Amino acid sequence: MSGLVLKLGPHERVLINGAVIENGDRRSRLAVMTPNANILRLRDAIHPEEVNTPVRRVCYIAQLVLSGDAAPADARMQLLRGIEQLSQVLTDYDSRNLLSQATAAVLEDQHYQALKALRSLLPREERLMAARPI
Repeated sequence: MSGLVLKLGPHERVLINGAVIENGDRRSRLAVMTPNANILRLRDAIHPEEVNTPVRRVCYIAQLVLSGDAAPADARMQLLRGIEQLSQVLTDYDSRNLLSQATAAVLEDQHYQALKALRSLLPREERLMAARPI
């Protein structure tokens, strides 16, 4: 079996190409056979009121593309500019690697992969924000 396999918990929701799909009472597996389908687990979605940090802002732009609320061409420059700004601050090797992955994914119109790489930066950003006195 090829394609993306989604493992969903009971009543878990997922957004696939703009349609919200809710799982039933039991765990299940869905095989998404369409290449380049836009998929977003709603439990992983960042809500607009939570977009309050630099990494979250860039993640949110990628999420808008996946939800169909922003055109990939319109979001490309915002994403690349946001990733570049993050690279000015997150200079450690692991962060640079994730930012490079996100850049490559954006350039290849692989917005889920970009979001995945960017979301990996959220714990680091949280630690940095907590360490910095206000």
